[in-house]
Amino acid sequence: METHIFKIKHSKLRISGTPSNSQADKLSICLSALVLATFIFAYFPVWRDLISAWSGSPENSYGFFIIPISAFLVWKKFSTLSRVPSQGSTLGLLIVIFSLLLYLFAHYVEIITLRSLSIVALLAGAIIYLYGFSIFKELIFPITFLLFMIPIPSQIYSYLTIPLQLFVSKVSVWLAASLGVSVFREGNVIHLPGHTFQVVRACSGMRSMVSLLTLSAVFGYLSLKSNLLRLGLFLSGIPVAIIVNTFRVLLILLAFHYLHADLTRGIPHQALGLLVFIVALLILFMIRGVISPWDRSHAQS
Repeated sequence: METHIFKIKHSKLRISGTPSNSQADKLSICLSALVLATFIFAYFPVWRDLISAWSGSPENSYGFFIIPISAFLVWKKFSTLSRVPSQGSTLGLLIVIFSLLLYLFAHYVEIITLRSLSIVALLAGAIIYLYGFSIFKELIFPITFLLFMIPIPSQIYSYLTIPLQLFVSKVSVWLAASLGVSVFREGNVIHLPGHTFQVVRACSGMRSMVSLLTLSAVFGYLSLKSNLLRLGLFLSGIPVAIIVNTFRVLLILLAFHYLHADLTRGIPHQALGLLVFIVALLILFMIRGVISPWDRSHAQS
């Protein structure tokens, strides 16, 4: 009898001294919820600015899709994450502290892009602190993908756009002249008999380039195993965007020269833009098909 009493007391002592798995899970959930609530509250001004940027400019409207896509990629990882050991690291806490200091600095000097970057850094640090590097390794792409939600700073955007405008204008005019079109170019202004076209900022191809880079990153991540081939498919979005945008300007010139049709405004212009973007996606699929044999060999090795 005394032996049984001792066993019961010993069992109670052990249970009360060591938290059960359910208690640990509840604690982890509470900590995650607290971090999420603090994250949303502290960064509310940044989210407000981001939403304003996405809704205020067609060039940044793709930003609305970044977070849902990132959440979808995390959801696809759930089965894998359940098998990965979770062990938090204090290094993550240091990253969180650094991200908050970066946010305060960016808020003080009014650097909007830096404030947005601190969101991604804080999220990465929080995952490392709560769950460890093994979980972070599995989520590194969905987290990095969030960088696409941050609009390109206007100074950098203008710096990249102007050379693209001139390049697209020059190449499209050269192609049109090679096809027998009487055409003359002054910078980004193209003269045809009876009409003058201007390759404006929206026609530089920068918007298409950012959209294609976003889609090629997701497409490569979901359909390829080799990180090198994923990077190659991602970077291929740059020349593809330039090529299809040059082709669009060429079609506009040819349509006016041969059909006297102006495709620079209204529904025809939107339809042409959509058609060219579909062509760009098809080219990306073709590139994916070309590099897929190397990816299969990489997966088998």
